[in-house]
Amino acid sequence: MKKCRLAIGLLFCLFLPAMGAAGESYTFDPAEIEKKPYHLGGYVEFKPLLFGLDREAAFYKLRFYNAPQGQTLPEWNGRVQLEGSYERGFYRVYARTNTDLKDTYAGTSERTVFHEAYVSVKPSSSLKVETGKKVMRWGKGYAWSPAAFVDRPKDPDDPELALEGYIVATADYIKSFDGPLKTFSFTPVLLPVYENVNDGFGTRNQMNVAGRFYFLLYDTDIDLLFLTGGSRTDRYGVDFSRNISTNLEIHGEFAYIRNHQKNVLDAAGKSRLVEGDARSYLAGIRYLTTFDLTTIVEYYHNDTGFGGDDMKNYYAFIDRGYELYNATGNASTLVNAQTMAEGAYGRSNSMRDYLYVRLSQKEPFDILYLTPALTWMTNLEDKSFSLTPELLYTGITNLELRFRTTFIIGAKNTEFGEKQNDYRIEFRIGYYF
Repeated sequence: MKKCRLAIGLLFCLFLPAMGAAGESYTFDPAEIEKKPYHLGGYVEFKPLLFGLDREAAFYKLRFYNAPQGQTLPEWNGRVQLEGSYERGFYRVYARTNTDLKDTYAGTSERTVFHEAYVSVKPSSSLKVETGKKVMRWGKGYAWSPAAFVDRPKDPDDPELALEGYIVATADYIKSFDGPLKTFSFTPVLLPVYENVNDGFGTRNQMNVAGRFYFLLYDTDIDLLFLTGGSRTDRYGVDFSRNISTNLEIHGEFAYIRNHQKNVLDAAGKSRLVEGDARSYLAGIRYLTTFDLTTIVEYYHNDTGFGGDDMKNYYAFIDRGYELYNATGNASTLVNAQTMAEGAYGRSNSMRDYLYVRLSQKEPFDILYLTPALTWMTNLEDKSFSLTPELLYTGITNLELRFRTTFIIGAKNTEFGEKQNDYRIEFRIGYYF
């Protein structure tokens, strides 16, 4: 019943604006073409999921050890995003809220947060100052951005999802030139971390300083980036993007992180702290053919990730905890493993070397508004991978329909092989207003 109410309510929100528009007669008002000082809009989404569970996988055992499931597990998701802005003179106020609704085997949940909410002041064409909650959007990578030091990590399974920002004070100073250097800009950032203020960023009671130097040099976009402060260890980065031709773009990122720390399990399940400098980097291309096939290829090396033996020790730790729970009812080992999963072990890509390939074809065979795509992401060390075919249809104004199926393939003790699912089926209905 809860699932039905959630589905009906979200569908009502999706189609109510369209029904209202259909009942109105069209009239012309010259004021409608004038720029208004305010903007209001939003997005409503209904997304049912079906997971095909792998009952032998480590992460299935970790999640469902005390609540066994069948071969499949449905999940019902909804999302409502509202955004608005007001601009007058050199002042601008912008806000974007996000509400996630979820109905699963564990019950119904709702979470509403501001993704962004900030004030912008632009006293001149070369200077802008902003304060509030904001997404900085650093980095040039599509699926990953190792140098995006003040942004939340992307979800490589769906990199275009809107992210939640951090509370910051920032500025942009921009200068244009004649010659090889066309544009220079500097973006300083203050990022405080206190209780209830960016407290998920790192160590509390710290004021962190970050910055980006941007150069448009010889038609190449280049960023130099840094982050220093007590919440996270110091880190420095560089990224670039360049159009080799009208159809071919290359990009890359490099990040150097000092004194990175991570807890690593040995074969006996004992944890030890490993500290050292980390170097992560990404290289990618984006190519568009004359027949509208877009290809994105990225290689990502994550020096902060775990090696194959590290992950095998973690999976063995889960297996021992699962056997202990079944024999005695003692879940302490699994609780410890869950705590580790909430940190580095549970990240989307917790190991070191990955290859990402995405192919999307616009309107194949002259089928209007249809875009099929295929995404392949593989762990280069253990050879496990995911394969995601999808169909996107945009033939109805402001409405998107997307169908995706993800197949997760890998042997035992591999990253994708130990995920809780063998496959995932997703249908998304999204309406913009």
